[in-house]
Amino acid sequence: MPQQPLLSVRNLRTVFATAMGDVAAVDDVSFDVARGEVLGIVGESGSGKSVTALSIMGLLPVPPGRVDGGEILFEGRDLLKLRPAELRALRGSAMGMIFQ
Repeated sequence: MPQQPLLSVRNLRTVFATAMGDVAAVDDVSFDVARGEVLGIVGESGSGKSVTALSIMGLLPVPPGRVDGGEILFEGRDLLKLRPAELRALRGSAMGMIFQ
């Protein structure tokens, strides 16, 4: 029986509000990371790598940014549905981000 991924991102869409309307910085991104697996996200400047990571960690500056769609499951829990205190409790203990 296959093990559930540690992190599962499905159809993630993150937008930023601008004077001309919403602009998608991340649009329909999906990937899984298994326990013990390492994932590298590469791309040119402005391609959405950092916004994807900030969206996952719940560190996106709101406003102007917001996750507009999709699902982020960490250990089976939808991070987008957690209260801020629950998400803070996960950061640093169960998940972290190394800034460049």
